[in-house]
Amino acid sequence: MTTTTTFALIRHGQTDWNAAARIQGATDIPLNDVGRGQAADAVAPLKRYDWDFIVSSPLSRAAETADLIGERLGLDTARRLPALIERNYGPAEGLSAGAELEALRFPGGFHGAETEQAVATRGIDALRDLAREHPGARIIVVAHGTLIRLSLENALDQPIGSITNASLNVVQHHHTHADGSTAWQLDVLNGEPLVRA
Repeated sequence: MTTTTTFALIRHGQTDWNAAARIQGATDIPLNDVGRGQAADAVAPLKRYDWDFIVSSPLSRAAETADLIGERLGLDTARRLPALIERNYGPAEGLSAGAELEALRFPGGFHGAETEQAVATRGIDALRDLAREHPGARIIVVAHGTLIRLSLENALDQPIGSITNASLNVVQHHHTHADGSTAWQLDVLNGEPLVRA
C-alpha cells in the first residue's frame, strides 16, 4: 500500500526588497501591496484542489501570504515552522548586485551564508515530517523561493530554476508501506502543469 501526501509549495508575495532586487534571506521583510495582491491571486489556482490545512515559515512575508490565502479558502494556518525560513545569507542580506556583494561571493554561495545543502536538507526534512505526521493529507506550505527550489532539487535530483512569487507548485510524496521507500513527483511548477512523456 502506498500513501500519497500532496503539497502546494507557495513562495510568499512580493516585498520591497524583492522589487529592489536586494537579498532578503532570513531578514524579516514584510509584504508590500503588490505582494498582498499576488497572495490574493494565488487563491484561484489553489481552488482547483481540496486542501486540508496551511503551514508557513514564521517570517512575516510568508506568514501574511499564508493568512491571506487561508482566509479566502476558509482554512486556518495550522503552524509556523522555523525549518521553512529562507536561506540565511549572512552578510549578503540587504545587498543588491554590485562590488560589495561580489566581494562576498564564492562558487556555490556567499561567505557567512548557510550552505545550499543545509537549506535543502532542512526544507525536505520539514516536508517529510509533515508527510509522516499527516499521511495522505493535502497541505499548503507557504515559504521562500530559494528554500522551495533547493528542496525540490534535492527531492527530485534535477534542476528546477527560480520560483516566482505566489506561484503554485504541486509536489506529491509517495510512501510505500511494504518497504518504507519514498518517492517525489512534481506535477505543477510555477503555475504550469508538467507534461510527462
